[in-house]
Amino acid sequence: MRTRSTTHAVMWRWSLTAFCVLALGASSAHATESPSYAAYFAGKYLTALELAKKEGEAGSKEAFTLMGEIYSGGHGVAQNYAMAADAYAQGADLGDPNSQFSLGILVAEGRGVRKDLRIASNLFEHAADAGNAAAQYNLALIYLHGRGRPMDDAKAAEWMMKAAAQGNAQAQYDLGAFYLFGRGVPIDKAKAAEWTGKAADAGLSAARVEYAVMLFKGAGLEADQKRAAQLFLLAAEQGNPVAQNRLARLYANGVVFEANPTQAAKWHLLARQAGVSDFSLDIMLSKLTKEQRVAAERAVDGWSSGRLTE
Repeated sequence: MRTRSTTHAVMWRWSLTAFCVLALGASSAHATESPSYAAYFAGKYLTALELAKKEGEAGSKEAFTLMGEIYSGGHGVAQNYAMAADAYAQGADLGDPNSQFSLGILVAEGRGVRKDLRIASNLFEHAADAGNAAAQYNLALIYLHGRGRPMDDAKAAEWMMKAAAQGNAQAQYDLGAFYLFGRGVPIDKAKAAEWTGKAADAGLSAARVEYAVMLFKGAGLEADQKRAAQLFLLAAEQGNPVAQNRLARLYANGVVFEANPTQAAKWHLLARQAGVSDFSLDIMLSKLTKEQRVAAERAVDGWSSGRLTE
């Protein structure tokens, strides 16, 4: 199996779609007191927008963050990144870290404003200094890849640790890679396993796959094939094709799970549809009885239909 040493690279990522959870969720204390936030979480977006405008005029920095979210997400209004950027800018000027982070996203992507990674980096740093985990994560990537700031592995690791310590699952997963490869920190297989395990516990499918591999090999922790197999199953159910391939092999060879050609074929077919080839499993597939092949294909259809209705 190809492990993170050949497949995983810490990537340059932004996340506009995660903003509502990361930013508005972080403002829960304010949300319980603010009519605009209460309306927003109740799905009354136009009411929330009008209330937020009034709260913004009264000096509420969180109100501008909410206005930016409504415009950037197109909640009850036409999506308008320029208006979102203007609202975030006002919140950022008042010192709201969520506005600073979200404006940084727009500036980094050139949505509604001119793209400028240096300015985006500055915005992320302001938000990161205030404890915004998403900003800390993105700032780590900035230093890791040298985009908007000079490349600096030590600073990348420092900010990645801060984001990971706050429970950011992607940061935990990437911090595991830092320790695995020695990026800004000494190589430490135990810490690599620890942080990858935290990300796996948080439900990140790629982390579940990597941690399962570590558990099978006993890399940085005590080997536990049963737990590893369960993690492959969880990640496979999430749609991770590498996990589906690993699970197919376990069923085909009767490792941990009882040998089950139909289940092996099901997971192999799903992984193959996603582009993961496996010659040995192709041979196994060719040896199935007609009944087993039909059962496997029906299982694939049932699994795919279930995913569509979720």
